[in-house]
Amino acid sequence: MIVVEKLTKRFGDRSVVDEVSFNVDRGEILGFLGPNAAGKTTTMRMLTCYFPPTSGSAQVAGFDVVNDSLQVRRHVGYMPENVPLYHDMSVDSYLYFVASAKGIPGRERRKYVEEVISEMSLAEVRDYPIAKISRGYRQRVGLAQALIGNPDVLILDEPTVGLDPKQIVEIRALIKSLAQRATVILSTHIMQEVNALCSRVIIINGGRIVAVDTPENLREQMMRETVTVEMAIRGGRTEDVEAELKRVDGVLSVSATREGADVGRFKVEVSRSNDEVRPKLAARVVESNWGLLELHQKDVSLEDVFMKLVSQGGGANGDPAASGDAAVTPNVGDATTVSNPVVDAVVVADGGKKNSTKEAR
Repeated sequence: MIVVEKLTKRFGDRSVVDEVSFNVDRGEILGFLGPNAAGKTTTMRMLTCYFPPTSGSAQVAGFDVVNDSLQVRRHVGYMPENVPLYHDMSVDSYLYFVASAKGIPGRERRKYVEEVISEMSLAEVRDYPIAKISRGYRQRVGLAQALIGNPDVLILDEPTVGLDPKQIVEIRALIKSLAQRATVILSTHIMQEVNALCSRVIIINGGRIVAVDTPENLREQMMRETVTVEMAIRGGRTEDVEAELKRVDGVLSVSATREGADVGRFKVEVSRSNDEVRPKLAARVVESNWGLLELHQKDVSLEDVFMKLVSQGGGANGDPAASGDAAVTPNVGDATTVSNPVVDAVVVADGGKKNSTKEAR
């Protein structure tokens, strides 16, 4: 469904995305992870034809992002981190406008609008101006516009930002169900979200891919190399404890995670190949006349894998798209030309429809 080969984007002499290659299969939910300014947003914008690549190629739903950009846009639903909502429009008018911008025939637009309003639970605010609805509702409107037309590919950038816990659970369930009819790329900083939804993960850092695998395989690979031991120790200064623990054979690193009045907590990275490290750590604490309150092996999380990979990789080149573009919010009473990932240029007008002045919370 998505085939990316050596995709590169340079701004001046900076390579923000550097020869990135990956495939995404039909029906797959792919987690796209990376620190800020790693190249995630720029990659997604190339896949949605918002930015042209400097070199390399990408095909979405069988169409090339450079040579067949209009066809790509017809098959993609894109929810950027900062959704370009038109705040003077009502929710219903905005979604109808999006259906029109996507080229959906007039007789079918209302059907698609009603479908996404129902799917995203927007019925009670459909007549409210977008400026008057809560941030959570705005996120739902942003996801709704991406779903209009039943696209083959959904590219979602932080779709649950601003939602309350109940809404997050509902949106996650919706995204999971969408994989039955669409391919999904999900960019998020919430590791729990990746674990709950994604069958495969790409981690990008400094414009380059540093890992591609399932969340389970990434965790297992890290566990094969090192083990993290957490310890709670009473007595002794932090620097003394760290120094003593580092002297134990097989210890790779020691860091204090929390200091109390009398008890310190420490994270100890040890070699997987040395099975005798934990007894040696306990013995060293006892020999130093400190109290050992806790010693256990910590399970490796996806967050641990992420932090290790991005700290090992090169520094980010700086993604100018990382902070997202400011949302475009023109006065829709005027005719306004707007750049949009769905179409090259459109003229927006409210058509004289009076918007409600009610406010939704």
